[in-house]
Amino acid sequence: MDKGQKLKRKFPDSTHQNQQSTHRDAKRVKTASARTILAQSSDKALNQNGELDVSAFVKAREFEIKALEASMNNSKKALTTRAFQQVPRDLRRRTASHNVKKVPKRLRTRATKEASLLNHNYIEKAKELKIINARIKSKKASEKEKKSIEGGPAQSGSTNQPKLKKNALNEPTKPPSKFRKRQIHKAWLPTHMYHTKRAHMTAPKEPLWRFAIPLTPTEKSYRATHRAAGMRGCIAWDMSYVSTIGIEGVEGSLLGVLRGLGVPEEQLSLKKGLKWRKGARYWDGWVRERDAPDVWISYIQIIWCAVTPEAVSIDKEPSLTSNATVKKKRRLFLRLHPSAFLQLWNELLKVAKIQKPSPVVEDLRFEIGSIEISGPGATEALVGALHPIKNFVDIPESSSRPENVWPLLASVTNPASLPINALLAFNISDPRLHHPPRTVGRLSNDDGDDLLQLLSTWTPDHTQTSSCLFERNARLAASRSLPSQKSINRRKSEALPGAYPPPLPKDPEIPVLLLTSRPGNNYSNQGSWTLLLPWKCVLPVWYSLMYYPLSSGRNPRFGGLREKRQLSFEQSVPWFPGDFPGTNAGREWEISERDKRRAEWEKRPKGKRIEWDSVDLGSGRKGEIGRGWACDWERLLEGSITSSASTGDTSNTTDTAVAQTDQPSHTELSILGLRHMHSFLSLSSEAPSPKTLITISITLIHRGVPTTCARIYRLPTTNPALRAKWLQQVSPPPRHKSHSHSHPKQPPRPPRPNKSAPAHELRTSLASSLLHPLPPPTATHNSPFDPDIPQAGHPDYPVVPGEEDLIGFITTGNFNLGEGRGTGIGGVVWEKVRGYLDKGEGGKGKGNGKGGLCIVREAGLGVGRIARWEVV
Repeated sequence: MDKGQKLKRKFPDSTHQNQQSTHRDAKRVKTASARTILAQSSDKALNQNGELDVSAFVKAREFEIKALEASMNNSKKALTTRAFQQVPRDLRRRTASHNVKKVPKRLRTRATKEASLLNHNYIEKAKELKIINARIKSKKASEKEKKSIEGGPAQSGSTNQPKLKKNALNEPTKPPSKFRKRQIHKAWLPTHMYHTKRAHMTAPKEPLWRFAIPLTPTEKSYRATHRAAGMRGCIAWDMSYVSTIGIEGVEGSLLGVLRGLGVPEEQLSLKKGLKWRKGARYWDGWVRERDAPDVWISYIQIIWCAVTPEAVSIDKEPSLTSNATVKKKRRLFLRLHPSAFLQLWNELLKVAKIQKPSPVVEDLRFEIGSIEISGPGATEALVGALHPIKNFVDIPESSSRPENVWPLLASVTNPASLPINALLAFNISDPRLHHPPRTVGRLSNDDGDDLLQLLSTWTPDHTQTSSCLFERNARLAASRSLPSQKSINRRKSEALPGAYPPPLPKDPEIPVLLLTSRPGNNYSNQGSWTLLLPWKCVLPVWYSLMYYPLSSGRNPRFGGLREKRQLSFEQSVPWFPGDFPGTNAGREWEISERDKRRAEWEKRPKGKRIEWDSVDLGSGRKGEIGRGWACDWERLLEGSITSSASTGDTSNTTDTAVAQTDQPSHTELSILGLRHMHSFLSLSSEAPSPKTLITISITLIHRGVPTTCARIYRLPTTNPALRAKWLQQVSPPPRHKSHSHSHPKQPPRPPRPNKSAPAHELRTSLASSLLHPLPPPTATHNSPFDPDIPQAGHPDYPVVPGEEDLIGFITTGNFNLGEGRGTGIGGVVWEKVRGYLDKGEGGKGKGNGKGGLCIVREAGLGVGRIARWEVV
């Protein structure tokens, strides 16, 4: 190469090259040294006279042989891979490098040898510790056995039963020592280890309601969740974080407690609530504070412990004022969301002290767990996983008992088809004895007729017995008598091939309680099952559910908190607490969420984030109303929060709003549901508080997708022309037929041939269809193709109303896969929409008392969309 010719490749300087090749050079040196065999020349084996010195020659050859063996070992270790590295990347586990059991069986022998060579001292110490622990355990067992023999039969049956505090908060059980540091400020669900490997969990230092809760599966699951919950399959959640409160006392005192919480009187004393009071059904609804009727606490479920079947006479109403009924001791469960647990707990203690005699309130949060499962295959999966224990022999009406009714429900594809608020209580065997589960057979035509008759009559209302789940001794016995997995495997190996191990008298009896729910007022929505059982028995049942082979294919899916919110949103059902900002729990959720959205907004560079002061609202108005990242209820109810907005100085509006988000919200809100709506619509009823919110569902009429924090406006009240433009978006004027607007008549399209026609006819039909294109879309009612309706971006498109017509915010919004359009759930102020409920959509006539029209504008945008809202 000529000296004057330029090099095409630019070599880096020597310092940069040395830094880049340091690791590579070290590896080359290691490889070269491993392949180099040291040798000694044979000249030193000869003496001065040239004679061979035998001893020196032997030493030299000995050195070379040792060097050869050392080189062979070094090269073998330097260039080979470990056993766990031979596994495909998707099958590797984090502990495979030091845990031989995590490696496939074909590589365990090699992995054991490598572990013994690399960690010989560690393995020896571990073996010594294992031997020492075994000696200590055997010593403790012998001492315990000796004490039981000395104490006699009276003391041998006693167990160290932990005491459950009365009228005091319960604490979670003490976790094992190796997991204790991870549960200092939070508690794990029974299925925590299952979810940590398959789902995104809450941050370790940011638990949700003092629990480590799975948020969403690691795989993409939005569309799969929609299909599993409504089309094929099912989806399950571990809902053990839902709080359970037990109350025990005289029936009259329990009714007084429920009356103080706002349970309707028709459920407490009339025939309408007789099935619920006898334990054949459960009740769900809202409860409130006793001294503040406008302060609603949460949406709860109340379950009575069933009485004897002889007393459950549905046709005849018993006298509730009799001494036997009033003085009889009963039990009941209250289930509610953990965000409102402390508020309801304090209210229960206050109301219970007033009753004479006072009932006992127990915290059962870590005593009872729950699993919720929804979808067409939910009932089939539960029937395949739960095997009832039948302890009755020759009992009349035994065929209508819950144990016999449960297998007949395998063909039910929608739990909402069962009676409203139905429940079943029975005992099941250990699901591990029937693992892996097998697909349940389909019912025949005769059995299908029996199923229809069962759903119409529902005989378990008359045969339901008291559940052992209300007895603490039964819950502890079921949890403590669970055999180890090793003993289960031993019994499986002793059983016949293809058969389950036979039951034994010492097998545990797990009490369960099954509840059906029907979400919302739409009867077409898919219902769900809620399974209540002891806390430590949740995991065996969970594994049987997850590995059940559905008849439609695949296995049940599991979901997290986001999937729970997604299905509630698709069914137009508000999710507590996020969609109820009128409660204390909903207010705390909104404050935490607005802080997250604000942090995300501040994290963006200024050139890539929304400038709230420059949002164009039309008609010369600029600037977002309130804080764009929040549902600013303070601004809606208390007016402008910044002095600069009133004076016209918007230069520091955003900075002032950012500073004020750090201050906690003190606005006291209330909620109003559909059940109480008609009573407030009457003129004689007392008007609710001005700060009362109504939870509504919103459906956009045309295009657009509402998002969280979107603004909700009513139709303009001060500008009739603008109001007419918005009403035109809903009902355009009728179009008269004219030759100028009519489309030319298209020739008739040739008929489509049959699929079994010859090939040449099919080709001819295809060619003729291409020569006769489809006519242009015609203008129909509410059609975006109608030229009379101006679309967004058109100069004649109406602008959004003013701040005086702002009525609420969207709390949850997205594209609804179930509806095929954008929908949302939000809250509006009762005082600003009462006229709509009285007069109807257009402001004239009598309304239906359920909803009307509104305008939705996304935060940070100036375009509004016409929508229809309805109270939920």
